[in-house]
Amino acid sequence: MTERGLHVGEDGRMRCAWHGGLDDYRRYHDEEWGRPVTGDHRLFEKICLEGFQSGLSWLTILRKREAFRAAFAGFDFDRVATFGDEDIARCLADTGIVRHRGKIVSTINNARRAQALRDEFGTLARYFWSFEPKPEERPARVDWETIVANPTTPTSVRLSKDLKKRGWTFVGPTTVYAFMQAMGLVNDHVEGCFCRAEVETRRNQLDRP
Repeated sequence: MTERGLHVGEDGRMRCAWHGGLDDYRRYHDEEWGRPVTGDHRLFEKICLEGFQSGLSWLTILRKREAFRAAFAGFDFDRVATFGDEDIARCLADTGIVRHRGKIVSTINNARRAQALRDEFGTLARYFWSFEPKPEERPARVDWETIVANPTTPTSVRLSKDLKKRGWTFVGPTTVYAFMQAMGLVNDHVEGCFCRAEVETRRNQLDRP
């Protein structure tokens, strides 16, 4: 059963409907999406994969994620920052990932920009979590209509502009907001989804960078 952005699964639990009943997508929804992340490699991985998603579905990227991790050294940005022409050619020949030269080059560029951010802020997490919206910037109720109507937010626009100013690429405000949703900088599990309360508890207990 699906209603107003919610879906009741075979286990009787109500979830955000966007997982479409697919097992791997449901696990991603239940176990990862929206749960706060403070690890630098995972933050870097996600913002790069969101860039690769541009023009595609996240499910496509999710199903290629292990291949992306193998291609990009586990998204260790210190290693990716050293990639050169041979690595670009290797990635372009890798059928397991999205073979888009611009996005591959962007990932290498962004690795170097990530090093600069770490040098300035100590960690990527400290930088990204400084853009966590204040409670008054968030909607009073997170329902499906609110999510659909707001693919970007003033905060994601600010973060996107700041990243671009620092030389990052493929970080438009829609891409950045998807990153914020996935990494738990906001809790956009809709009201009624069983994950919403779990995520909010984790966010309340989080020792922010």
